[in-house]
Amino acid sequence: MIKVFLILSAIYSSFLYANQIVLVVSDDFNATKAKMFCFEDGKKIFEDIDVNLGRNGLAWDQDDKRFLHVSNQPFKKEGDGKSPAGVFPLLWSFGYEKNSFVFPFLQTDEKDICVDDINSSLYNSIIKMPHKKPNSFEYMHRDDEQYKLGIVVDYNPSKIKPRGSCIFLHVQKEPNHPTAGCTSMSYENLYKLLLWLDPSKKPLLIQITKEYLQEIKQDYNQLP
Repeated sequence: MIKVFLILSAIYSSFLYANQIVLVVSDDFNATKAKMFCFEDGKKIFEDIDVNLGRNGLAWDQDDKRFLHVSNQPFKKEGDGKSPAGVFPLLWSFGYEKNSFVFPFLQTDEKDICVDDINSSLYNSIIKMPHKKPNSFEYMHRDDEQYKLGIVVDYNPSKIKPRGSCIFLHVQKEPNHPTAGCTSMSYENLYKLLLWLDPSKKPLLIQITKEYLQEIKQDYNQLP
């Protein structure tokens, strides 16, 4: 028990030392629109960015221990059409074309998939298509532009079923169009975000409703 506590404390402390913060704030848990704010060392980097959330709003990450959850607030699960609320590392990105980002990047092709099959051992994994196809997955290189550029949100890294899978920041289908559970924005804003992100600065996504703003500012002095 002590060892587990120390591990959790170390992870939580690493969150607090993030130098780049991507803050997404919605009005409430049912909202499908939100504002994105980007901060580095206490300074605002861009003008506010309009983003789209899941078609059913937000739901808490079941592993979240940072915020005080109200009993009627939902928890994220597979297929619920909700974007995850909480604090998540941003680790790497993907897209259709080569680029020169400092942020780690995977150029995808037609063989790359993300598995959302809750009965698969590959659940919540981005892999090359295996010989035996999972029962449910999504292609990372699609016919549309939504995955032309994207950032992997480190949601449900333990791949616990059915807490949700394949959570990204990606290109919007169109303005004001909600997602299946990700967070989307214009290609231009996503590209600008990726030019800024630096893995050495431990970037974090904090996705919350406005009622939790004061609470999060108490922990992150990077936020003005």
